[in-house]
Amino acid sequence: MTTTLFTPLKLKNGFEIKNRFMKAATSETLGSADNRPTPPLNNLYRTWAKGGTGLIITGNVMVDDTAKGEFGNVVVEDDRDLRALKNWASSVTDNDGAIFMQLNHPGKQSPRTMSKTPVAPSVVPMEGSNAFAFNNPRALNRSEIKDIIQKFINAAVVAQKAGFSGVEIHAAHGYLLNQFLSPHDNRRVDEYGGSLENRMRILEEIYLGMREKVGADFPIALKINSSDLSADGFSEADSIKVIQKMDQLGIDLIEISGGNYENPLVQGIGKGAFFIDYAKKIKQMIDAPIAVTGGFSTAEGMENAIDSDGTDIVGLARPLVMMPDIPNLMKAGRFHKIDLHYLSTGLKPLDKKVGSLVGLSFYQQQMDRTAHGKSTQRDTENAWGALGFSFKRQGLSALIPQRG
Repeated sequence: MTTTLFTPLKLKNGFEIKNRFMKAATSETLGSADNRPTPPLNNLYRTWAKGGTGLIITGNVMVDDTAKGEFGNVVVEDDRDLRALKNWASSVTDNDGAIFMQLNHPGKQSPRTMSKTPVAPSVVPMEGSNAFAFNNPRALNRSEIKDIIQKFINAAVVAQKAGFSGVEIHAAHGYLLNQFLSPHDNRRVDEYGGSLENRMRILEEIYLGMREKVGADFPIALKINSSDLSADGFSEADSIKVIQKMDQLGIDLIEISGGNYENPLVQGIGKGAFFIDYAKKIKQMIDAPIAVTGGFSTAEGMENAIDSDGTDIVGLARPLVMMPDIPNLMKAGRFHKIDLHYLSTGLKPLDKKVGSLVGLSFYQQQMDRTAHGKSTQRDTENAWGALGFSFKRQGLSALIPQRG
């Protein structure tokens, strides 16, 4: 049988996703001031589900209230918000979609506006053009590592109780689990540092702890870098070994991404399906299906990725922000391409300084519009509206980078 974008995908545990479209995690920033799910968040996810996407991954859900990645995160530490979480999950599942809660801890990538002293595997300060936005971290002790492992496990249990279809462990983009995997960030000399086996121990313990609690039928996915795109970071060779090990342990889906705050690729700078060649290589080595996110903007490119067995599922973020019904449109033969154009303030020196802020603010603004029943602004190239939106919500702290 020929596999197409509309062929259902069955995971190793038998869970079925209705098609090969995945809404990759996005920074919605629609959580309440006290980090709870909100009706606008439900409206946004309902729109994506009704637009035909088979699998929807939530934006960063933080597992620790003392360690948040950005303004408007949802935090899940226990079941105090179970009713609101059930409403969030059902906004997708009641509309023929699957929803995985992405679980994350930012580690040292918690901005200075939120963390006076962020935590990390080792005392390795942030580097690069965004470094000014982050305070220097302190190293976690063993007891704290065990506590964080348990927080991930607890959040997965709550997600299952709330009716989410599955969870995704975020071990990419320079966040805490990626920091443990990276020899640049992880310079520990205990059982959580040194060899790759030790550096991935926290990830294994999180997965195995989750699996013990949620059972075999509840999908657990993993988001992981193909590499950190840096000389002394998490390498492609290490990534392959980690993916193979997690596949052996029983992970249900692997999402391939790459980069971190200190590398611009994670901020969406670049062209093409970034990680498709790596995914093709990985697919020959493991049993779990692969998702590739990044760079898909044409119907032809998405179809080719599936037809050529380059990926099992196509991850879309910004395209689905701008056109939430791409799957339905494509099925009807009415989608061919989306142009994600560059916004400008009209002042080149200012564009250089606020370019990444403008991009993130614009897409957050468009998700907010969808969440409130408005259409997205696909024809504008004016950055001032997005900047105004960001300042209105966050004040001057909007100028501090929060995520890639």
